[in-house]
Amino acid sequence: VGFYSLRKMSVPYRIFVRSKSTLSEEKRFFLAEGPGLGAFLSRHVERTAPTVPETLRRQKGQKRLRLPKWLKTSIPKGKEYSRLKSSLRTLQLNTVCEEAKCPNISECWGGGENGTATATIMLMGDQCTRGCRFCSVKTARRPPPLDPKEPERTAEAIAQWGVDYIVLTSVDRDGDTVLLEYSADAMCTIDFVIFVDLSDFGSAHFAETVRKVKQRCPSILVECLTPDFSGQVGLIEQVAMSGLDVYAHNIETVEDLHWLVRDPRAKYRQSLDVLKHAKRSVPDLVTKSSIMLGVGETNQQVLQTLLDLRKADVDCVTLGQYIQPTKYHLKVKEFIPPATFKYWEDVGNQLGFLYTASGPLVRSSYRAGEYYIQNILKDRRKESEQEIIK
Repeated sequence: VGFYSLRKMSVPYRIFVRSKSTLSEEKRFFLAEGPGLGAFLSRHVERTAPTVPETLRRQKGQKRLRLPKWLKTSIPKGKEYSRLKSSLRTLQLNTVCEEAKCPNISECWGGGENGTATATIMLMGDQCTRGCRFCSVKTARRPPPLDPKEPERTAEAIAQWGVDYIVLTSVDRDGDTVLLEYSADAMCTIDFVIFVDLSDFGSAHFAETVRKVKQRCPSILVECLTPDFSGQVGLIEQVAMSGLDVYAHNIETVEDLHWLVRDPRAKYRQSLDVLKHAKRSVPDLVTKSSIMLGVGETNQQVLQTLLDLRKADVDCVTLGQYIQPTKYHLKVKEFIPPATFKYWEDVGNQLGFLYTASGPLVRSSYRAGEYYIQNILKDRRKESEQEIIK
């Protein structure tokens, strides 16, 4: 309600002025008491990763960076691609490959080197209740209700494809603050309510899908790329104990850029806790996370994020280039050269991750990494069987 509209209503009103600053006290203190100009002039900065050329950095006033040659991929086509797309449409299933405009869709859906086409199925619809600035998945305050037949149809699709490793992911289905009622009384009050989309944020639906897939294909390896379920331990455990083989949850970016990149309900420490709780629930579970590069992070911040993930006992990590999906999303700050990604792969291996995938086109559910993780899981199964025999 505008100021002039209130005057015309001929009722007493009160105008509240909101501070323009949205920074927390901790961040305001850091800005006030942080390093001064002299600290930057001294150039006492430890540079370990290869330097990114200025031509790959977005300059002031520059709208968008040109895509470097190593990020250009072929147009999706081919018999396997068409077959997979037809199967998904027939069974009314969504994929994160399409919704997130993944650059690897041609390789994964086309079958790649081994000729086996696969896709990352996105559960619980194609509308997310969160709005991260990097993600092109559609958003909605109140998405349609869950389809109770989706777990069965998902299992049917996977059985048809004949794959031995599948990745399941989902949109977020939590809540938001919405306008409940406007009352033009003496105080001109506006009431708000916290709207909760699903009471369990979809954890039961996720777990049921895993069970259906395992019933249809007992030998298949299932990786679940989950939301944070608002950090609720019981919901995390429900999915972790559903029979999956890999529990993945993406940290997405460094801690200092979370406020810029992700939805306010997604928190850095909360994401780390999700991975910790999953591992505590099932100690033998392989845990996995992913980091995007190119949104303005520093080398030291990336290193700290990797250290935090190892401290959370995460087994596998992937690092890939952020690519702006549309002109309305967060702009790319810089394109990271392949040599820098190779550097971070070496760092990840030195830190003790079982598997580190790092490259411009690497994504959290990138199929190139599935074969390595598959071997890790098979080796663990053999060790368990040998212990049982003993």
